[in-house]
Amino acid sequence: MTPAAASGDEGLFSGAVLFIYLLCPLNILSLLFVTAPYGKHSRAGWGPIISPAIAWFLMESPTLWLPLLLLPAGRHSSNPIALFILCLFFVHYIHRTLIYPLRLRRLRRPAGSIASGFPLSVAAIAFVFNFLNAYVQTRSVSHYSDYGGRQWRAGVSTAARVAIGLSIFIWGMAVNIRSDLALVKLKAEGGRGYKIPRGGWFEAVSCPNYMGEVAEWLGWAVVAWSPAALGFFFFTASNLVPRARSHHKWYVDKFGEDYPTSRKAILPFVF
Repeated sequence: MTPAAASGDEGLFSGAVLFIYLLCPLNILSLLFVTAPYGKHSRAGWGPIISPAIAWFLMESPTLWLPLLLLPAGRHSSNPIALFILCLFFVHYIHRTLIYPLRLRRLRRPAGSIASGFPLSVAAIAFVFNFLNAYVQTRSVSHYSDYGGRQWRAGVSTAARVAIGLSIFIWGMAVNIRSDLALVKLKAEGGRGYKIPRGGWFEAVSCPNYMGEVAEWLGWAVVAWSPAALGFFFFTASNLVPRARSHHKWYVDKFGEDYPTSRKAILPFVF
């Protein structure tokens, strides 16, 4: 994309941001009735399946290569604030696109089982959203944000906001990664069956990995301070909160009285 072409995408950008907001209630409604069919909820009827490691790599990949293509066309392409915000985005997706799939590849799953694959249809839908979101977030940070405005002027309030947002982001990412590591390790030890996750934030919620990821994008939205970043946080919550509810119900149904009654789905002591 050339700078001239990039400067003329205001309508496309605004429409894409609005579309992300509109997806949130639709996402909640759909996930209340249909559980995403992968992982412990895998089931037939969703078309061809592929390796989970390949699926995660392919569907998350736009978050890495598309920003690199769009960044040079942004008017803030060399702005240190913009680059810092995008670096946080990259840190998350380097882990999710490259490191996490490599961990999944080490798992030995029962050959031929539904759980050993990831529906290609679901991966394709995720790819489309990640492409859209990578475009929206990159253009917001690198072109449409106003780093000379009041919210970015040097001062205690700006520094405090960024510090708070960064702290939430780092905490959330640490919880997300540690929880994912614990689940991958548990899968490796579990063979054909599932076990109850123990330790850390698993003692408070069934899905600390989801809790951590929601916190990440809340922190990122506080740092970026833009409608696009806030929309991404809302979408993440609309996607992961219903899924956490489904996971929690699955654990309770499967393990019954053995499952800790004090655990909530995603928010300690609340939900």
